[in-house]
Order: sequence, then C-alpha cells, then structure tokens
Amino acid sequence: MSLVLTDVHKSFGDTVVLDGVSLEFPMGKTTAIIGPSGTGKSVLVKHLVGLIRPDAGTVECFGVNVGRARQKELMKLRKRFGMLFQDGALFDSMSVAENIDFPLVHNTALSRAERKERVAEVLEQVELPGFEDRRIAGLSGGQRKRVGLARAIATHPEVVLFDEPSSGLDPFTSDAIDGLIGSMKERLGITFIVITHDIVGTLNVADTIGMLYEGKLIAFGPTEQLLKNPHPVLRRFLARNVPEMRE
Repeated sequence: MSLVLTDVHKSFGDTVVLDGVSLEFPMGKTTAIIGPSGTGKSVLVKHLVGLIRPDAGTVECFGVNVGRARQKELMKLRKRFGMLFQDGALFDSMSVAENIDFPLVHNTALSRAERKERVAEVLEQVELPGFEDRRIAGLSGGQRKRVGLARAIATHPEVVLFDEPSSGLDPFTSDAIDGLIGSMKERLGITFIVITHDIVGTLNVADTIGMLYEGKLIAFGPTEQLLKNPHPVLRRFLARNVPEMRE
C-alpha cells in the first residue's frame, strides 16, 4: 500500500498552488518536502488526508482515492495518520497525559487502564518519562514538541505528518528533535512526512527529499542523489542554507 499523487493541480481563486505534482512517498522512510514559503508544501500534505481535494489529478492513500472518498471513508483513513502541528496544537487546560489520551479516547476502544499504559509508553519513547501530570503551560518549547509527537504516535499510526517540527526551537533542541525522529523511524517503522524550512536538520533525518517551487515538484529522490541534482533553483536554495554547498 502506498501514498501516491498523480498530476495533482490545486488553485485558490486565481492563485495556482500545485501545478501538476506527481510523486510516491516511500513507506517506512522519512520524506521531507522543502521549498520557499508559499510554494504549496502544506497544501500538498493536506491532500493526503482529504483536508483539501485536488482540482484535477488523483491522490491515492492506502488504496483510497482521496479526492472522491466520502466523509465516512475519509474519517477511517485519517485514523491511519498522526499529525504534529507547527505550534503543537496542545490543549493548555489539560495535563500532558490528558493531551495524549485525547485521540485514544476518540479513536480507539482501549480501556482507561490500557490508555494510561499507552500514555506512559509513548512518553518513554519521546524521552519524557513521568511527565503525565505536568501542565502544558509549564513546558519548554522542545518539551511541547515532544508531547505533540507522543500524541501523534499514540494511536499507532502508519504515517506521521510533521509541519515544521523544529520551528521556534534553538539549534540544540532542534538537533534533539531531529535525532528523536530518526530513532523513532528505526524503532517503530513509521512513515514520516516532514514539511520544513530547516535544511540542515532535513539532511540529517530525511531518506528522501522533494522540493516544490512555484507549484511544481522540481526535484525528488533519495537525499544523497538530490544533493547532486544540478537544477539551478535547487542549487541556489540549498546553497543559502548549507555553507559547504556554496561555490
């Protein structure tokens, strides 16, 4: 089963956001989507879970034609995904445990005891053991990201979508989050799809990278191959962020 976009077009009014994008996300790997702001990275990923439907082309996820799926089918599909939003999207009025428990209550049939055990398990996985009773307001930016990640993986998703996972974090904390993403992919076998501006971090964690520019996918492939891609826009974009790639 796979995640495939074929000749996807999307416009909002007169603004073309995606202009014939085709790609297949490799399963069990980490794929990063990079590119300047406003190039359609978030719009592309939202197509995968049916939050946005294409104007033309097809989006197929686990055998489901997302653009034609009924709401009931989309709801079932979304349970196979976890999402980590840029700001964490945590509930400040809830404890850490209550935040992580939220999708378990609504999307699983686990008992209260089983949910409590699962919350403790994912907190261990994101290196925050014993944080169940902490209040969200008292957490650092990095800790909030980790709690968001714990919530994203709590329901055993097959795919986790990340929206700027290192946004607002200092370099040391960003490195820690990147390391956590890498280790979790190896241990859990989850497919990670990352929207990011952090090129240095991307090179550390991504197996595959795609670059969007003016609505088109101008490069896509394994990280090592992409770094050798001669496309002039890609070269300029990477050179601004990776000093050793400057000529």
